[in-house]
Amino acid sequence: MTALASDAGRAKGGIVPILLCVVPFSQIPLDAYTPGLPQMVVDLAADAASMQNTVTAYMLGMSLALVPVGIASDTLGRRNVLLAGLSVLIAMSIACALATSASLLLGLRFLQGIGGCTCLVVAYAVAADCFRGRELTAISGLLGAAWGLAPVLAPAAGGFIVELTSWRGVFIVIAVAAAIVATIVVFLLPETLPAERRAPFDPRRTAGILRDALVRPGFLAFVLVFAAAASAQLAFGVVAPFFYQTGLGYSAAIYGLVALGLGGVNLAGELGCAHFARFMPARMMGFGAFALFLAGAAVLTATGMTLGLDFMSITIGGALVLGGCGVLCPMMYGMALGLFERDHGLIGGLISALCYLAVSGAMAIAAVLPEATQTPIGWLYLGLCAVAGTLLAISLPATRQATQS
Repeated sequence: MTALASDAGRAKGGIVPILLCVVPFSQIPLDAYTPGLPQMVVDLAADAASMQNTVTAYMLGMSLALVPVGIASDTLGRRNVLLAGLSVLIAMSIACALATSASLLLGLRFLQGIGGCTCLVVAYAVAADCFRGRELTAISGLLGAAWGLAPVLAPAAGGFIVELTSWRGVFIVIAVAAAIVATIVVFLLPETLPAERRAPFDPRRTAGILRDALVRPGFLAFVLVFAAAASAQLAFGVVAPFFYQTGLGYSAAIYGLVALGLGGVNLAGELGCAHFARFMPARMMGFGAFALFLAGAAVLTATGMTLGLDFMSITIGGALVLGGCGVLCPMMYGMALGLFERDHGLIGGLISALCYLAVSGAMAIAAVLPEATQTPIGWLYLGLCAVAGTLLAISLPATRQATQS
């Protein structure tokens, strides 16, 4: 008990800055190279859908590995699993930089997603080891903000790297940056799950925990709202380069600057979650964010039908969507994880796996949507809004009571 208290004290004293460095590396490999997608179509003699599906392949790798990674972190400890995942991420990033065909790149991206998923599920499991209740929701907002820095900075940086080198250079930079983070973990990250709290792997026990989680009131609703918001965020990152670069004729560097501004709006939403979660009622915060999401979807749909492909319409609609989803993603993740007292690696892996499986489906749809106007992505967003709005209406009152108890 004394060892546990000591570890928790050390974690609360300095763990959050380390987690803020770790968690973006689940997202950076997803976003950083997207300004190079049009160039990759030419270099690898592939079509646009194949290159967009390299994003889906990464998401699929994440989705399938999240639960096993969560179980492993509950059994072997947080640090060991995180370092193993970072090693895979570094190796696969280098391999992606050397890829010579679209099919090879798809396979490497799948494996890269397996490595990247550890940065998400282990970071949130460490946070749940150390924080509870509203404090956990607020910390989830901070982690969401760090995760949200990827769509803010990664496409902007990636655009300039593509201009200066090529899309291959982006993957080299990812590998170097991940190696720096791995070094930080080795020297500075304490183990927040002592040996006495670890759960030896037991298939029956694991199945029971998963079953209980899926039927717990509010849990699936939180996860599905999280999935709808994350799908909207990530789908925009896939289609936006083709809107701005192919459709409107802007360079990769200019698109990177636009992505920087849009990502800043998303980051503001995540920071807003971290701030307001400490005192604002969940229903008020959730539906306020949902209103932004719905407004952005309506702008994209309506302007696409009336104005066609238009810079201001896409930018304003995208900003509204990304701002609203920036609040909803960390809010829903934190509230779902906060329903449980232990097994946070497994539960966090389940939350993320369900989310990213849904996201993979949405990304596959986004990859085949017509890109002549922004209307098709607007209709996709309206469908996601219908799901999210219904689930928020059902779950948030019960959620507030569950969180208080």
